[in-house]
Amino acid sequence: MSQTVPSLVVGCTPPSLSAPPRVRAGFTILEVMAAATILVLVIATSLTVLQHGMRAVDTARNMTLASQIAQSELEVLRLQNWPQIAALPANAVVNISDAISSGNATALDSTLNTMTSRFTCTRTVSDPKPNMRLITVTATWIGNDARPHSVFAQARYARNGLNDYIYISH
Repeated sequence: MSQTVPSLVVGCTPPSLSAPPRVRAGFTILEVMAAATILVLVIATSLTVLQHGMRAVDTARNMTLASQIAQSELEVLRLQNWPQIAALPANAVVNISDAISSGNATALDSTLNTMTSRFTCTRTVSDPKPNMRLITVTATWIGNDARPHSVFAQARYARNGLNDYIYISH
């Protein structure tokens, strides 16, 4: 009987004895730099949009408060009788604390005075017709964007008009 000897092929190794294949996983430095650049651009754009949004919210809040100040001053005037309305000066600066105060020194009053300290309120009175007054109350402020803003409210008061019916004299 003859024995067979396994033949060896030079330069070939069986698969079980070979080293595992090299796997190249991960990103190149160029890919990481491109991703970082895109991320920086996205964050910078987001911050700009956020800044514009916060400015718009600040303007909206101040516009609401300025409208309430102007309306409060008109409500104070609405409770006055015709001789008091007719005697108003053509132009005057309005004391905002008088328009929005509850009359008592409360924590709410001090908070309102702090909030309204950035506003300036003026009143203009004209007489478009005899026995009629056009009153314009304008509230102005400087926003966070350093731009001036203003809101105005107008009311017409006539002699023997509705304002005389709701006036209460003590």
